[in-house]
Amino acid sequence: MPLIENGHLDFGENKVQEAITKWAEVKLTKPNIKLHLIGKLQTNKVKLALKLFDFIHSVDSKKLAKKIADEELKQNKKTKIFLQVNIGDEEQKSGIKKDYLNDLYSYCKNLKLDVVGLMCIPPANNNSEIFFKEMALLTKKLDLEELSMGMSANYFEAAKNSSTYLRIGSNIFGKRS
Repeated sequence: MPLIENGHLDFGENKVQEAITKWAEVKLTKPNIKLHLIGKLQTNKVKLALKLFDFIHSVDSKKLAKKIADEELKQNKKTKIFLQVNIGDEEQKSGIKKDYLNDLYSYCKNLKLDVVGLMCIPPANNNSEIFFKEMALLTKKLDLEELSMGMSANYFEAAKNSSTYLRIGSNIFGKRS
């Protein structure tokens, strides 16, 4: 893959099963590559996800956090965790509501999860920058270092508002078929 040959090390995937097919062998030969699960993680896929991914950007419940913590102990592995915030309070989207973020964060810290940041997908057809500013404030309040927000359509605004991880796959690889 040309990106790897040119030194790019971080890659995001939406689906655990698809990522295993694409990355399991690559990770064996190139262990410095870091894989980020940016899609929804179902609890029944945690075991597989932890074997492959270095970062999980979509932790949004205590149930999922507990499953990850238990599996980390079994695998003797630490994964970097982002808590997904439903910043636009949209029913159809995953993520913890802002009002419950502090509680989930404390719960994850008590489980000894390595929570490094927050993640969001702002509402479509809105001014993303408003939501990105709010996410930057939430990240600062929790004294976290990382912020995963911004996709191909709005990455510039996300970068202006402290995003440390941008998800711009479709601008690089094209639209999914």
